[in-house]
Amino acid sequence: MRVKTRLSATLAVMLGLASPVAAQDAILNVSYDIARELFAELNPVFAEKWKAETGRAVTIDQSHGGSSKQARAILEGLPADVVTFNQVTDIDVLAKDGLVDENWREAFPNEASPYYSLPAFLVREGNPKNIDDWDDLTQDGVQVIFPNPKTSGNGRYTYLAAYAYALDKNGGDQAAAQDFVKKLFANVPVFDQGGRAATATFAERGIGDVLITFEAETGGIAQQYADARLERVTPSLSLLAEFPVAVVTANTESKGTTEVSKAYLDFLYSPDAQRILAKNFNRVHDQAITAEFAANFPDVKLVTVDDVFGGWDKVQADHFAEGGILDTVFVNQ
Repeated sequence: MRVKTRLSATLAVMLGLASPVAAQDAILNVSYDIARELFAELNPVFAEKWKAETGRAVTIDQSHGGSSKQARAILEGLPADVVTFNQVTDIDVLAKDGLVDENWREAFPNEASPYYSLPAFLVREGNPKNIDDWDDLTQDGVQVIFPNPKTSGNGRYTYLAAYAYALDKNGGDQAAAQDFVKKLFANVPVFDQGGRAATATFAERGIGDVLITFEAETGGIAQQYADARLERVTPSLSLLAEFPVAVVTANTESKGTTEVSKAYLDFLYSPDAQRILAKNFNRVHDQAITAEFAANFPDVKLVTVDDVFGGWDKVQADHFAEGGILDTVFVNQ
């Protein structure tokens, strides 16, 4: 009987079914396209803390893609335990379907956004096209690279930031703002599906004069492609880009991973995580760490979706719904 029991236990280990604890402490973080390296750096630090606090190991698997595309994948069955997105509306879609709690914004500080950024520019060595602000992106002969706003949260923030700049410049004139964005879109030679593909188009394929992406990414890309001597440019005005997080409770409650999933997202607010985030050019809420990395964060006039557009629900209805302003800009560019 002992031999049989021992053999059964060995077989269970080989099949990955050794114990409920092992199954519990494995989670899937479904995230936006350009966050691979960031979470690859954060995950081991959390795993070490979790082990010290609970005595249990944890495995954190990652899935990355355009934020809206990732939300659709979860709706279709991707078994996410947590989402770390770059767009509030993509979590709202999950909440509407009952996968995420309706009050998900109240579950963590800062409306469940442990860090934030803003659309900014990356130009080629010497900035040969003299690109300093959004106006420069609509000039003849300037090729602009950013991902498709229909599939990418990154791209949507770029679209909204350009629109907000045009409203600010033109005294709130909606027609002028739409015309401005049409000119900007006309200078985009290719709309990639997500931020990672747009980065490859600009930095590896050498297409375009300027890449628009999150400020956090401009720093990381400049370091990654150091030989290209790419230069960061912060525009005069940009849009607050929150990076909301949530536990996918419909999945964690059935998988038994709610505790570790919540702890994982809580960890993102800890000083250790905030320091990693700031080191990687993300703006954080910890004031001491913000001061420590002040050189990473130039001054910028930062506006919000609530202030400029009346909130995400109104943005969704006015701009991103079928037949909305974004469709008009694409059709008539």
